[in-house]
Amino acid sequence: MQRAREQLEKMENNGKRKLKVCVATCNRADYSKLAPIMFGMKANPDVFELEVVVLGSHLIDDYGNTFRMIEQDEFDIGSKLHTIVRGEDEAAMVESVGLALVKLPDVLQRLSPDVLIVHGDRFDALALATAAALMNIRILHLEGGEVSGTIDDSIRHAISKLAHYHACCTRSAERHLIAMCEDHSRILLAGCPSYDKLLSAHQRDDYADIIKAWLGDCVKEQDYIVALQHPVTTDIRNSIKIYELMLDALISFNKRTLILFPNIDAGSKEMVRVMRKKGIEQHPNFRAVKHVPFEQFIQLVAHAGCMIGNSSCGVREAGAFGTPVINLGTRQTGRETGENVLHVRDADTQNKIYHALELQFGKRYPCSKIYGDGNAVPRILKFLQSINLDEPLQKTFCFPAGKIVKKYTQSNPKTYEERIDLILHMCKEALTDAVRLNCRVLGVGVSTGGRVNPKEGVVLHSTKLIQEWSSVDIRTPISNSLHLPVWVDNDGNCAALAERKFGHGKGVENFVTIITGTGIGGGIVQHNELIHGSTFCAAELGHIMVSLDGPECMCGSRGCIEAYASGMALQREAKRLNDEDLLFTEGMSLKKEEQVSAIHLINAARLGNPKADAVLRTAGTALGVGIINILHMVNPAMVILSGVLASFYESPVRQIISQRALTSARDIQVLTSDLEEPALLGAASMVLDYATRRTY
Repeated sequence: MQRAREQLEKMENNGKRKLKVCVATCNRADYSKLAPIMFGMKANPDVFELEVVVLGSHLIDDYGNTFRMIEQDEFDIGSKLHTIVRGEDEAAMVESVGLALVKLPDVLQRLSPDVLIVHGDRFDALALATAAALMNIRILHLEGGEVSGTIDDSIRHAISKLAHYHACCTRSAERHLIAMCEDHSRILLAGCPSYDKLLSAHQRDDYADIIKAWLGDCVKEQDYIVALQHPVTTDIRNSIKIYELMLDALISFNKRTLILFPNIDAGSKEMVRVMRKKGIEQHPNFRAVKHVPFEQFIQLVAHAGCMIGNSSCGVREAGAFGTPVINLGTRQTGRETGENVLHVRDADTQNKIYHALELQFGKRYPCSKIYGDGNAVPRILKFLQSINLDEPLQKTFCFPAGKIVKKYTQSNPKTYEERIDLILHMCKEALTDAVRLNCRVLGVGVSTGGRVNPKEGVVLHSTKLIQEWSSVDIRTPISNSLHLPVWVDNDGNCAALAERKFGHGKGVENFVTIITGTGIGGGIVQHNELIHGSTFCAAELGHIMVSLDGPECMCGSRGCIEAYASGMALQREAKRLNDEDLLFTEGMSLKKEEQVSAIHLINAARLGNPKADAVLRTAGTALGVGIINILHMVNPAMVILSGVLASFYESPVRQIISQRALTSARDIQVLTSDLEEPALLGAASMVLDYATRRTY
């Protein structure tokens, strides 16, 4: 039996093609993040075919020839590309990107990977992502969505827009990627891969030997400093000044210091000149090095008395150990940090930096896991395996969740003229506020009760709930007064549009939205299009009849869903029970001048009032039966309940569907909307879709 099972598993594995993944590494920093993933793929040879490409500063002697550590880790390097144009200035960075773009196509064409993994925000990585995107190779970008400073932000975000998949480190980074209109289903909140190694490796017993090897025999734990400062490419002159002041402060502070050479960005050559001018390489308190293997570097940071500079390691990895950090300048502005980081943004004097050293040196802080929990690699490997190579390569633009910047509320006037005047007044107020809020007004979207002709912007007919609101033109007076395009639709249809753009309906081809509030309304989306019908009443879902002789509805008919399950219907039943002294139970009371409402009915049912509970069960049954009729008619993939009563109705509706719907319709998803004011967001979505001629 065991042999048969093993043979079956072997046949299944043979039936699956290995995923060919190319990992491209440009420098010592990105390799520390990529290496754990590479080891993970190497440990799964039946699933992954790993190709390694090395370029950038890995291949430069002045920066430690760090490609050797990749070879020491026993990875086969498929290609080594010399892509750095020396000069360490802005022009050299541009030329290096160009040189990489010249050399990469041959390599990528030869390897033909299914996925290219690119890390971070370096100019070399931008060349990689550009080449892969133009050659129709899927890109997984690590650590996108983060905010720091300098040109790195722009490069990071550019790579994110070129990438097809994302593995980010923090919830904030995930939100930033969504705000950049990246597809949420292609974003993995993984954590930082380097944390998988450092959270366990820093507890090694040989840390004292590592400290001695790099800093000398007499140096003790927490009695030395690790310094790592890089140039700020958008403000090179100031970053060199800060570097010089940092060195002066460290010399004065008189503690043993391990200082690493800066990276290859523009300005690094001048920094090295400053270091050598001050004799740092010969100074007895300093040990200047080009590279430290990551496992040993972790030990040195974990047991240091302090770390100083502007490296991302200080605001990311050091927090995992509680090591005190002094972050100088603006290079990491915007990074999420633990309480171990002291920011000295305006590091314009030696005394400021020296004082920061006095404050931080030797302290210990709680360990922070903002950037990872040690399980990033398993998540990323699983995410890679989930990639469907048959799905379209073309990225889709996913509009971020709608947010109401400002809301204006007024009582609804009783006449048409007063209502239009109030709408115009509020629109003009919004136009004024838009200037202050730096918003551009594209048009006006109107969501309203009643049957609407959206082509003409006319309310054809309304129930008794809204007086003087039948056969009225809304579009013309608003457009003429504001000189803006105007779109009008029924509030239920608008709620469906909001769900399609911002909510649960995003990416769903067929779904129905039902508003449960004062009345009952809804919208139907079929084949990604909103259905209006020949006379614009296709989605009057509240007026589906569920009884031949039920209570009278506001539409003039009887037995409609709205007559049973709307807020008005529940309020009517609450008043009836109250008049019969059957509503209030122990623990309930009616305040002076307070009117009986649907809320009192719901509270009474929760407190065990059988009469109130019977009314709510009838309402839930009526809504559920009406939804079953919709399921049997248009067969949507999803039903979305919105409005103030949505959360209350979700459970009874699901129960009725499971009991009474056809077997093939019982597994339809029933969800409660997560959107704030879906009808208003739907009105906004009409403007966004039609004014810009885009459908997201």
